[in-house]
Amino acid sequence: MNVRVVGAGLAGCEAAWQLAERGIPVDLIEMKPRKFSPAHVSADFAELVCSNSFRSDELTNAVGLLKEEMRKLGSLIIRCADETRVPAGGALAVDRARFSAMVTEIIRRHPLITVIDREAAALPDGRVITATGPLTSDALSLSISKLFPDRKMLSFFDSAAPIVTCDSVDFERAYFASRYGKGSADYINCPMDRNEYTEFYNELVTAKEARVHGFEDGLVFEGCLPIEVMARRGVDTVRYGPLKPVGLRDPKTGEVPYAVVQLRKDNAEGTLYNMVGFQTHLKFSEQRRVFSMIPALCAAKFARYGVMHRNTYIDAPKVLNRKFQVVNSPNIFIAGQLSGVEGYTESAASGLLAGVFITNSGLPDLPETVMLGALTNYLTLPNQNFQPMNANFGILPPLEGPVARRPKKERNAALAERSLERIKHINNIKKDANKTYFI
Repeated sequence: MNVRVVGAGLAGCEAAWQLAERGIPVDLIEMKPRKFSPAHVSADFAELVCSNSFRSDELTNAVGLLKEEMRKLGSLIIRCADETRVPAGGALAVDRARFSAMVTEIIRRHPLITVIDREAAALPDGRVITATGPLTSDALSLSISKLFPDRKMLSFFDSAAPIVTCDSVDFERAYFASRYGKGSADYINCPMDRNEYTEFYNELVTAKEARVHGFEDGLVFEGCLPIEVMARRGVDTVRYGPLKPVGLRDPKTGEVPYAVVQLRKDNAEGTLYNMVGFQTHLKFSEQRRVFSMIPALCAAKFARYGVMHRNTYIDAPKVLNRKFQVVNSPNIFIAGQLSGVEGYTESAASGLLAGVFITNSGLPDLPETVMLGALTNYLTLPNQNFQPMNANFGILPPLEGPVARRPKKERNAALAERSLERIKHINNIKKDANKTYFI
């Protein structure tokens, strides 16, 4: 019987690809385009709902290391991201439409993947990888929850940033630059002086929010805080966060602004830019009013407003083993953000591992010195206060000896070197002209 993968997001597409590349037929069940979640708009697979960035691509950054590990193991998602990238300094950002279209085309044309366009209201029979993401439908959530009746499904709230058109930015008040002048000038920077920032801040913290059932500030994932929630923590909180002006000297004045809003390219043509760090759940009218107080965005045209949605995930340490397998239902594997990872790269990574593990293709238990192994450890070791987790160097075992006392960047480089060296020797990796796979 074919392995069934439910959900054609980042994790589901990665899992289906890994299975098919190992000669195992896959039924990929996806409810789009017949039905859309509240946050999805495209019929393509692997749709990026929030940012268009997979975050840092540098090895001295934890998620950069995770991406490199995935490249070594033949990740479809990272390959497509690399091929559709747009300039974003040291980050791997993509043209979101081209990225999703490329993943969709590759998946649909694979001879061993059959796409089934329907909603899975319950878990199918046989071997299944469930990768329906944080917006899993109520019916399927109920079906999954029956696998562990003594455990409840968990949730947090996530949000997406607005996107503005490039031609609506006032370049008399904005400038292209990268922080500290490193690399090419990939970001549009929208400066504010102290008075402009103060007026903007006062309106931001009092702006009207959209009603979201069950939402409270404390239920928001820390890595994706709405800008207004962050601002309520203190007048300078966002100025030391997403509006940090350090290293962004204005070439018109020669001075460092009081605060800077950055815009990152959202498509290859450069016609759309998203507001970096401006995840929000303000009402659309309030977004237009308050964000237009940023001088360079006084006439901004919004191609998409920010939105908020509730994300569902399981209590992974209590129900999953290190193969992303439900302990008391060995035919069921759970991957992606539903498993409790957080972030695009982490989601795809869990799909890669679930796809490999379900094949019994010989991949050994990943050591905790590898980011993939450390992330798996976090998901599956006992944790009374389990929360979604991004890749970070804190989950790797520390270095020993003199290198442990070096500056942070050197320590991170050493951790990355150790990890990639272990990846080489985890198992034999055989390559041919078209693919990489475990033997």
